Amino acid sequence: MKAYIFPGQGAQFVGMGKDLYEQSDKARQLFEQANDILGFRITDIMFNGTDEDLKQTNVTQPAIFLHSVILAKVLPDFAPDMAAGHSLGEFSALTAAGALSFEDGLRLVAARANAMQKACEIQPSTMAAILGLDDFTVEDICHRISDVVVPANYNCPGQLVISGTISGIDQACELMTAAGAKRALKLNVGGAFHSPLMESARVELEHAIVHTTINQPVCRIYQNIDAKPYTDPEQIKHNLIAQLTGPVRWTQTVMHMLEDGATSFTEVGPGNVLQGLVKKVDRAMPTASASLQQ
Repeated sequence: MKAYIFPGQGAQFVGMGKDLYEQSDKARQLFEQANDILGFRITDIMFNGTDEDLKQTNVTQPAIFLHSVILAKVLPDFAPDMAAGHSLGEFSALTAAGALSFEDGLRLVAARANAMQKACEIQPSTMAAILGLDDFTVEDICHRISDVVVPANYNCPGQLVISGTISGIDQACELMTAAGAKRALKLNVGGAFHSPLMESARVELEHAIVHTTINQPVCRIYQNIDAKPYTDPEQIKHNLIAQLTGPVRWTQTVMHMLEDGATSFTEVGPGNVLQGLVKKVDRAMPTASASLQQ
């Protein structure tokens, strides 16, 4: 069974999507439609901007979404048996699988990016990658800290990203190192994504999601909040709303997809980070990057 996976924030690079724009009339049409919907030429930033321009949340998230979704739409053999996306990538997966229209998916991603940016400005906060500790130890240390610190991204065995207040993350990094972590590395991000500190963004995005039509996707979508597969539109909506303040259970998602019969994983979008995470769960599993040259 073919599993398709869609990356999240951090996978962006200058020049992303330019080959699609130049090689495919359909891709070019969708990119120009996106420029109109967003009200600015995001293609100029994606193709020829600076790294700093591309790092702005209101650019990064729609840029990665567009690269992933447009690539999926122009692939000659895109026929997923199951799909999942990491954080932002969940919106890409849902759109590629037909649960969201291209227009609605892009508008939701733009609304999500703006809401998250505002939440970051309300409460200074950050994230840190903890390497070399088991999940239980990381969870236990987070629970012992009085400030807000929670597990945010269960990326693969031995790699868990935590999210919280700046002082809480500083304290957590010290405790993680003392507990034997190989690394406790603060990340260069603007806020505590996938934590209770994103509550204001969740409320804002909930309004947008509730008023968006979600259809039954063409395949099962394994959602971040509990790593389980869904096709029911109302359940998908509920899980999307919960996603901003809940953890990304990527390790568990990959495990569930394997248990349900996945025989290959194809990453659709910029980079190959998710393929590396899949390999950390099952080294023998075939992985690939989607490409028009396939």
